[in-house]
Amino acid sequence: MTNKTIGKYGEEIAKNFLIKKGFKIIEQNYHYSKIAEIDIIALKKDTIHFVEVKTRTQNIFGRPLEAITKTKLRQIYTCAMFYMNNSKKKYKKYQLDAIGIELEGDNVKNIEFIEDILL
Repeated sequence: MTNKTIGKYGEEIAKNFLIKKGFKIIEQNYHYSKIAEIDIIALKKDTIHFVEVKTRTQNIFGRPLEAITKTKLRQIYTCAMFYMNNSKKKYKKYQLDAIGIELEGDNVKNIEFIEDILL
C-alpha cells in the first residue's frame, strides 16, 4: 500500500470508530487551502469535532499521534474557524481531536483517541 492508500484506509477506520461512539460524520477531507485540511468533521451532542487522523504501519518514526505537530494543530484550528464562520449552522462548542491508528497488514493493531486537544 502507498502512504496515500494507508491514509485513506485509516480515515475510513477512524470514521467507523467515531460512528460506533455515537458521532455523526458531517464532512471528510474538508479543504481550507493547499496547506490546511481536516480529515473528519463530526458532531456529537452539541459539540462539533475537528478530527486529525494519523495512520502508521510501523513505529520506526514514532507512533501515529507523535506526528501531529503544533504547526499542524494551528493549521487545523485555522481551517476549523473558517469552517465554522462559513457554515450555515452555527455551533457554540467545538474541539480539536486526534485519532492514531496502528496497522498490522490490513488489520487494526491499536487505535488511540485524544479528545479536546489544547493549542
